Amino acid sequence: MKTIAALGALALIALTGCGKQETLKPATGHMLPPKPLTAASQPDVDALLKPPTETRPARSDDVLTKSQVRPDDRFDLPPPG
Repeated sequence: MKTIAALGALALIALTGCGKQETLKPATGHMLPPKPLTAASQPDVDALLKPPTETRPARSDDVLTKSQVRPDDRFDLPPPG
């Protein structure tokens, strides 16, 4: 029981270092990617990490506008056997 408590305490101490946050920068000897041709300026690290709106589009066209009972489907058959 004492070993479980000791391992738990050790795990908590190890996890406290995971919450440390610093500003991101390129690794030493590396540069940011080149500026895109259509961009007005070189994007910084924060701009590169922000996902574009196309990656998470908003749902605007819902097929069902109100709850309705579905009509019978004559092709919805149980599996054979």
